[in-house]
Amino acid sequence: MINRLLEQIGAKILEILEEVGDLVTLGFRTFGGFFRKPFDGPNFLYQLQAVGVNSVPVVVLTSIAVSMVFAVQLSFGFKQFQAEGLAGQVEGLAVVRELAPVITGLMMAGRVGSAMAAELGTMQVTEQIDALECLATDPVHYLFVPRVLASLVMLPLLTGLAIYVGYLGGYVLLVWVQGQSAFVYSQDFFKLIKGRDLIIALIKGLSFGLIISMVGCWRGYRTRGGAEGVGNAPTSSVVTSSLWILVTDFFLTKLLLV
Repeated sequence: MINRLLEQIGAKILEILEEVGDLVTLGFRTFGGFFRKPFDGPNFLYQLQAVGVNSVPVVVLTSIAVSMVFAVQLSFGFKQFQAEGLAGQVEGLAVVRELAPVITGLMMAGRVGSAMAAELGTMQVTEQIDALECLATDPVHYLFVPRVLASLVMLPLLTGLAIYVGYLGGYVLLVWVQGQSAFVYSQDFFKLIKGRDLIIALIKGLSFGLIISMVGCWRGYRTRGGAEGVGNAPTSSVVTSSLWILVTDFFLTKLLLV
């Protein structure tokens, strides 16, 4: 009984290590592809639009909703201590340091990462990737590089957009609804924020972009099992990316904020 349990645990650990090794290997191949020719410019521009431009409505709606809900909670909480004036300061700190990069990352994992996994998974089960290899085309260079590069460019930009929208969400709630002075809110929002906080937020966006694109491409590239496998690939991509985003967020916050 115990031996069987240990065997199952050991087999699971080996399976996880094998998957991590496969992902790291593909990551190195993708990084090497950044410096190889030919560079597929049109595909890169298309991915910039797919990852970034088409995601703007999602980022705007989620950022303004989350920032307004957070402002409501802060306003209600600080009111218990007659300290409503602190709501703007805490709102700014939370939006820049955590809410904007993490919410953007999680939303992009659901929208962009799943799309990459489904697209590459479909190409894998319909043998389009095998056809690329028959044409002497490296599928990692052709499929991974434009998507990963586009994600590395667009995720920090979307994070910056989420910060600005978060500022507007708090403004709407605290100034228009709660009646706080617009000048005081604008001063308070940025009062506790330093340049380092903005840099940390952009570094988080860059890291989350790498995680989302690599995991999405990897899950799609390794899809097996026909239509069922294609259906499982996006789900697996979203779950894996979301977990790694939260874990990475903790370690980046711990390392960069100290």
